[in-house]
Formats: sequence, C-alpha cells, structure tokens
Amino acid sequence: MAPRIHLVRHGQTEWSRLGRHTGRTDIPLTEEGRRTALLLGDRLAAAPWNGLPDVEIRTSPLLRAADTAQLAGFGPRAKEWDALLEWDYGDYEGLTPAQLQERAPGFHIWRDGVPGGEPLAEVAARADEVVGWARSAERDVLVFAHGHFLRTLGARWLGLDPAFAAALRLDPASLSVLGWAYGQPAVERWNDTAHLE
Repeated sequence: MAPRIHLVRHGQTEWSRLGRHTGRTDIPLTEEGRRTALLLGDRLAAAPWNGLPDVEIRTSPLLRAADTAQLAGFGPRAKEWDALLEWDYGDYEGLTPAQLQERAPGFHIWRDGVPGGEPLAEVAARADEVVGWARSAERDVLVFAHGHFLRTLGARWLGLDPAFAAALRLDPASLSVLGWAYGQPAVERWNDTAHLE
C-alpha cells in the first residue's frame, strides 16, 4: 500500500481561541489545548491506530505543535522540521479577521496574501516538499503542524491550487488522513474531532 500522511493540527492557544492569526509567534497551548492533545493521544493509542508504531513523525518546531506531539505521546519519536512552520503572516500577525476587514475591506487571505509576510506560493512550495517526503516514504507518516499550513498541504496532496485550502476547515487538535483511492491522491479523513466530543 502507498504511504499515507496523518495530520494533526496543534491544540488550542490563547490566540487561536481569539481567532488571531498566529504565524511565527511562539505561544504555548492553553490548558484546554493541553487537555485535547492528551485526548488525541488516547485516541491514537487505541484501535485502529494502536499508537502508530511504524510511522515516521515530524513536527513543526513551534511550541504549540511540538507540545501537542509530546502530550499526545509522540514527542520522543518526532523530529522537528522547519518545512512544517505556519504561514508567516507578516504585517497581519496577531490580527483577527474582523481587524483585517477594517484594514482592508473584502480581504481574503487565500486570494490577497499578506504584506510583509510569506507569499502563498512559498507556503505551497513547503507543502509540496512535505508531500514529496510523505510519498517517498516506505511507511505512513505523521505530522504535527498548523491550521493554514496543513490546509495548504491538503490542497497540494490532491494536486489542487493552494487557494483551494480556503474550503478546508481545520480545528485545533483535529486529526486528518490523506491517502489514496483508485491510485489517486484522496482525503480519507478530514478535521476529525470525535476524540473531543
């Protein structure tokens, strides 16, 4: 079977709770974020995942992703990888969607990008690097990263324009799986938060 990629968005932070764009600002998980990371770990320890003993694991080096990996029980096996960093939001770092609409009415990040930050094409290039790594692996892989980056990764896995990521909602501490159907890239599971219900 061709390798699949398991995606985990980090648990809640104070900024994600408030809807603030959190790119490279390195802030910790909230207590709720820590709790949900533990719940995710419990779920992945149970069937059918059984702790994912054979997967190769990578994490963003940012605290919120690395701590999620640690709390979920994968920290000792995870290697940090800068390719998994969140989108650099530049001048829009820390702003909420409402604040962005005040600054630039009609603003849409997937169309308009971010001044002083990382162009979407560069985010997509990093996502393509992760896709290439995952597809060349001899086994399934697991990554711990960030909302907008993982949404871009989902779009690129499917061979779609990175702006398609706008249609892929992703909640904190969610689990997604990208795999194959009829020999073509496919979404097996997306934004699964059953472990939090």
